[in-house]
Amino acid sequence: MICLHDATKYFSLMLLDETDKTLLKLLQKDCKQTNKALSNVLGLSVTAVYERIKKLENSGVISNYVALVNKEQVDKSFVAFCHIKLVQHSQDYVVKFEREVAKLHEVLECYHISGDYDYILKVLVKDMQEFREFMVKKLTNIDHIGSTHSMFMINEVKHTTTITI
Repeated sequence: MICLHDATKYFSLMLLDETDKTLLKLLQKDCKQTNKALSNVLGLSVTAVYERIKKLENSGVISNYVALVNKEQVDKSFVAFCHIKLVQHSQDYVVKFEREVAKLHEVLECYHISGDYDYILKVLVKDMQEFREFMVKKLTNIDHIGSTHSMFMINEVKHTTTITI
């Protein structure tokens, strides 16, 4: 049985043809390309490209356009991954933790995970001193955290925002 939420999600999935997939690949590589440039690559009219992009946006396949910032250029190149274990898994504790961690600008990503820990955070700061201040003054001040375990990036081997479709 599919609940209403799952059914809505299931039935709202958009079927993508090869042109849509190629268009998405091109936009993920550089979303500032003009519709004319895209139309030349795809062999479509500018209007057809515009309509496909609007269809992808309206269906939620394209959710946002962003500028990717070079972290070294803005002095935020210290990357840490923090495992978080809550003291217990009650709904109140989970909701409160998620609400509070969402407010922390140092946290780029937060995932509720399975395994020994409950969450993993990707944290971006200037250096070890700033990371320590983040841990002491912000993260560990969130109620119901039982323990943390942090790891630091030594070298970025692969980083992409591109989803292969």
